[in-house]
Amino acid sequence: MLVTNRFVVDVDVADDFTERAHAALTALAACPGYLRGQLVRALDDPRHWSLVTEWESVGTYRRALGAFEVKVSAVPLLAESVDEPSAYEALATAAPGGAVVVAESDRAAGPYR
Repeated sequence: MLVTNRFVVDVDVADDFTERAHAALTALAACPGYLRGQLVRALDDPRHWSLVTEWESVGTYRRALGAFEVKVSAVPLLAESVDEPSAYEALATAAPGGAVVVAESDRAAGPYR
């Protein structure tokens, strides 16, 4: 599962944002189910940042959000992200030079998802 939180950060507060984002990434990385993460910035506009993390499952991500250090370090930062969907399930993957591998959705098929 991929989580991408986008931020628009004024250049004059970028250093503070970066420090808080590093603390958030550290807290998330300590949680079970965390696979990898990155803090990235747009090449075309340095005000646009993203915190991208990958998780074993939606459950491990949701449990991570309840961890004390995540509540202290990451949740306040994540609350400042652009208000849009941020959690995505992988439905197809391809390794370098490999074929596309399709995965089934983890979402319930019924109307009461």
